[in-house]
Amino acid sequence: MSPDESATPADRSLLTASCPLPITDYKEIVLAHGSGGKLSHQLISKIIAPQFANELLAPMHDGAIFSLGNERVAFSTDSYVVSPIFFPGGDIGKLAVHGTVNDLAMCGARPLYLSCGFILEEGIPMEDFWRIVQSMRAAADEAGVKLVTGDTKVVDRGKADKIFINTAGIGLVPEGVNIQPNRAQIGDKVLISGPIAVHGIAIMSVREGLEFETEIASDTAALHGLVEEILRACQDVHVLRDPTRGGVTSAVTEIAQSAGVGVELEEAAIPIREDVKGACEILGLDPLYVANEGKLIAVVPPAAAEEVLAAMRLHSLGKESAIIGEVVPDHPGFVTMRTRVGGRRVVDMLSGEQLPRIC
Repeated sequence: MSPDESATPADRSLLTASCPLPITDYKEIVLAHGSGGKLSHQLISKIIAPQFANELLAPMHDGAIFSLGNERVAFSTDSYVVSPIFFPGGDIGKLAVHGTVNDLAMCGARPLYLSCGFILEEGIPMEDFWRIVQSMRAAADEAGVKLVTGDTKVVDRGKADKIFINTAGIGLVPEGVNIQPNRAQIGDKVLISGPIAVHGIAIMSVREGLEFETEIASDTAALHGLVEEILRACQDVHVLRDPTRGGVTSAVTEIAQSAGVGVELEEAAIPIREDVKGACEILGLDPLYVANEGKLIAVVPPAAAEEVLAAMRLHSLGKESAIIGEVVPDHPGFVTMRTRVGGRRVVDMLSGEQLPRIC
């Protein structure tokens, strides 16, 4: 990382000599480093993770899982910079609560407590801030979590974009649950809880001023209730992941790389709403790389797949769940897709930035 700007020139020289900057293709941070795709992965794996390497960080899960006394605890944090701050189906506050609740849920945890940090730009209307705080309270109440600590900072006008929010959360992992990115096994089935790309297109429709016959609203939702139903059907779920930034293919590629396996997806099985598909065509976007905020990917043993699918479809957030692929021994670390016409193509993490500031 770059030396502390407060250090003297001699100090900076010493720091640079002892901790040389890793080789990267970029001399400065670009928007694509926040895409959830290849550049995000490189930023974390080359710059951040090596400096803080430890056994809890190593799995690169949606949260850290560790023991406190007789309890297994999941701990996660996330920051939200979405623009615009109000959008069809939600706002930055609702998104901040749901996002951290979902990261805990992807660890198999029952979310309990959240923290919240607000960074406010001077000049944001007080009414807007009030709406966001009220939205966060309602989302937390609905999810059954408590916001128990936090912080507020204000920066000069023009030094931020209205409001940024950080939330962190803790939850308890039930005994017998072991959900990890590297547990995907050959033969496992890959399931998704519903139509993809809805959140990203909801944001872009507002940014681009697009109007459709029916409003496309964000799918943001707290997923821990759906996860509870999945675990009732099969406690031995191998992997859970919410495909937010970078979309479905980036999330599945991360799973393949973590577990050292291949994954084959079935294009025709992936649910996409017609209005979302049409919007993607207008905007020149691939829905497989567009962010989701109320969907999850589950990787489960083949013998349990149909039972898990049935359980998901009984839940309000999983009515359109589908089996979309399988873990395979071929091409470890890569994801292929069987196309609608019967061919195969390689799909990879998002390269570059399709939709900046989507969450």
